[in-house]
Amino acid sequence: MVEFKTHEHDVLVIGAGGAGLRAAIEASAQGVTVGLVCKSLLGKAHTVMAEGGMAASLANVDSRDNWQVHFADTMRGGQYVNHWRMAQLHAQEAPVCVNELESWGAVFDRTKDGRILQRNFGGHRYPRLAHVGDRTGLEMIRTLQDHGVHQGIDVHHECTIIRLFKDGERTVAALGYDREKGRFRLFRAGAIVIATGGIGRAFQVTSNSWEYTGDGHTLAYDSGAELIDMEYVQFHPTGMVWPPSVRGILVTEGVRGEGGVLRNSEGKRFMFDDIPDNYKAQTASDPEEGWRYTQGDKDARRPPELLTRDHVARCIMNEVKAGRGSPHGGVYLDIAWIKEKLKDAEQRIKKKLPSMYHQFKELAGIDITKEAMEVGPTTHYVMGGIRVDPDTQQSSVPGLFAAGECAAGLHGANRLGGNSLSDLLVFGKRAGEYAAKFAKENSGGKVADAEIQDAITEALSSLERQETGGENPYEIQFALQKDMQALVGIVRKQDEMDNAIDIVDGYRKRAQKVAVHGSREYNPGWHTAMDLHNLLTVSEAIARSAGSRPESRGGHFREDFPDKDEKFGKLTTVVNKGSDGSMQLRHDPVAQWPDELQTIIDENQK
Repeated sequence: MVEFKTHEHDVLVIGAGGAGLRAAIEASAQGVTVGLVCKSLLGKAHTVMAEGGMAASLANVDSRDNWQVHFADTMRGGQYVNHWRMAQLHAQEAPVCVNELESWGAVFDRTKDGRILQRNFGGHRYPRLAHVGDRTGLEMIRTLQDHGVHQGIDVHHECTIIRLFKDGERTVAALGYDREKGRFRLFRAGAIVIATGGIGRAFQVTSNSWEYTGDGHTLAYDSGAELIDMEYVQFHPTGMVWPPSVRGILVTEGVRGEGGVLRNSEGKRFMFDDIPDNYKAQTASDPEEGWRYTQGDKDARRPPELLTRDHVARCIMNEVKAGRGSPHGGVYLDIAWIKEKLKDAEQRIKKKLPSMYHQFKELAGIDITKEAMEVGPTTHYVMGGIRVDPDTQQSSVPGLFAAGECAAGLHGANRLGGNSLSDLLVFGKRAGEYAAKFAKENSGGKVADAEIQDAITEALSSLERQETGGENPYEIQFALQKDMQALVGIVRKQDEMDNAIDIVDGYRKRAQKVAVHGSREYNPGWHTAMDLHNLLTVSEAIARSAGSRPESRGGHFREDFPDKDEKFGKLTTVVNKGSDGSMQLRHDPVAQWPDELQTIIDENQK
């Protein structure tokens, strides 16, 4: 029998990024006890890497903006496979949530008359992103932490959750271990909120930090919840590709929003050559008009560099494949050129993009006020995740809620930049509210000691094999990342995805023989071994979902089926764990929106 410490909470929140903190704050405000589990240290959440801003139709810069336009932009960006109710709630409630964050102490950039300043971003018709230079996510986390620390929330630092337990159909507890000493902890709770972020570490080149190993997706899947839209992985178009010291680090879309342009090796702005029909009415046809747009001219149309991320990423890859890329497999992103237009260009760049300037100056010796950056697509975000009720954020498993990147429905086939941060606030708040309500209405459940001990035994199995010369967990992880990047990356084909499914199955068999040396204390090899199950689960879900959709849509692009298929545009891909433990897949109809929302969509397509 292995000892473990037990914690009791009404609501347990797994993940301490923007969604998790907002859920914990809201649940605590409902008068219940709340536990917050951080895989890393509090304040180190990946949310701090979100730079450009949070999308909300405050209409502080352009009075024509409203929730209806934001809703229509989100649906169009998501290729209309979004859940309409989530897109509606998000557009309607984002302004309230941003103003609430400001009332808690968030310090936003300001217009001349003192209102929250908003900037342009890809896929948004009007300047909509409330921002703090290019450190918006950091300001969000700082504000939520400062506000939440006074709410009586119990924070469990550096603790990884590895199993959820159910009493009947209800989720009632979670097993984790502290990463420092390896001691196990059992968290009993009336309701659990998953807010663990994404799956970027399943790929070789990613902007995601080490925590993003698909933990929440896998915890929910193993507990019987459904995952949807897993084929839709967003490859941010502008991650650094050179020098090696900054490879994969994101270059915020705010660089393009402030006038940055994309050029190929011939110096040509290639984005003007490929503007989708449904965006031509809103996109500039010449550089001068695009420049005026970035300077706030309400009558000008946006530059093609601010088209949706999936489209920009594919355009970059086309240039590389055609032999017009940069020496290291990307293209050039140039903000320094605005010196031709503005006398104070260097000061403006440093003021508007302070993190970008200092980060690349210190880490790479690149001065973005004087030279272009080499950029290319990098795995950034997953639109797919845990299927939730739009209003309550409850999954198909009673008592299990989800919010943020690990929950699906809002973004459809492609997320618009800036929608992620307001997503965290809107649906983090809702998850916390309804989780607290559920906990009040349901008494604590029971978990058999034998079930807990079985989970602990499984967790320790890799350490028990250290004398047998088993598999190296790092080798499996690296090989998986390389194969996912090559076979299920930005451009996909059926035979490669079928191959990926077989390869993942092979890695899973190898993972069952992983051996880790040393003890549970301070053992990163053990942590890596524990992450493998999550990475393999989400990798299989992505490969199977992508292989089942013979069309290209949003973040899912197939070389063998480059066009959209009207039939599949009305279907959502669903995966769940079968009774035999295998992954099951089906397609459900996309939820159809009411007539009044169709009218809004039609009016905003003009």
